[in-house]
Amino acid sequence: MYGFLLIIAIIVILILVVAVVQKSTNAICLSKKRLDGKTVIVTGGTAGMGLHIATDLADRGAKVIIACPFEEEGTNATKQIVQETENENVVFKLLDLGSLKSVRKFAADIIKNEKRLDILINNAGIGTPGDFLTPDGMNFIMQVNYYGGFLLTLLLLPLLRKSGQPGEPSRILLTTSVLHRIGQVDVDKLNLTNYWFKLQIYGNSKLCLVLFGNRLAEELKGSHVVVNNVDPGAVGTRIFDSGSRVVGFFLKLVINCMFKTPWLGAQTALHVALDKKAGEVSGGYFQNCRVSKAVRRAYCEDTADSLWKESVKLVQLTKSELEECLRT
Repeated sequence: MYGFLLIIAIIVILILVVAVVQKSTNAICLSKKRLDGKTVIVTGGTAGMGLHIATDLADRGAKVIIACPFEEEGTNATKQIVQETENENVVFKLLDLGSLKSVRKFAADIIKNEKRLDILINNAGIGTPGDFLTPDGMNFIMQVNYYGGFLLTLLLLPLLRKSGQPGEPSRILLTTSVLHRIGQVDVDKLNLTNYWFKLQIYGNSKLCLVLFGNRLAEELKGSHVVVNNVDPGAVGTRIFDSGSRVVGFFLKLVINCMFKTPWLGAQTALHVALDKKAGEVSGGYFQNCRVSKAVRRAYCEDTADSLWKESVKLVQLTKSELEECLRT
């Protein structure tokens, strides 16, 4: 009996030590930069980390456009941000990254009605809710986490290029994950169902984002637009609810206690969106508010090139559209 209690005590102590060490390494965005006159888009800006990011940027005076596929959630988030920041220039727009039609509609609306776009934060994503194909013929997890953001980013590039200036580039953020390290990229199998474990699909989607960010950074050389990947770390958000709500509740509780709350998870994205030196980096991978390194295979140019070509085909970008998106 005493032996069992001793083992439990040792486990508890180890957990507490890990929590203390982890918490001590969590960085916070220290930028005091104002964003008056600037326009920002935060996908998934209606809950979790995205809501904290959107609220912070609105508090700095930016026009903040938050996007998600849920009308009620978007309306409530808009009211909350306005109330907390007293910034009335907060707009909610519907965006379903699991639908190419929705992505194109959203992007066309932004291009038509916005005079500028200074920061695009691709924050929206899902966990492992299901392994099935969307009406567009892509794996659901892959389309929401990668292909939808791929298309959205390219379609908004003309406005981002127009808004960037020497010394003040427009910024694109792609929210990846530490689980990109388990990701695999086989362009012929990425969208198969009943082939990968769902967690593997999630890792694949996050590795694709890093490869996309690196390739896009090369395409954007010579322009006043930078693109970087952001790894927020282990954050207790509702993304863990996608499997079991009960399990998700306990996972969120443990991760919030041991690693990061959504507010802490938002800090690296804010740093990359605001910090002057971060604005001088393109093709970077950021963790805890500093440049880090992704898994080695994320820097394979041949893989990035194959993924780029396949992604362009899958999201149905025509040659003329792609040329317009990338024209500097």
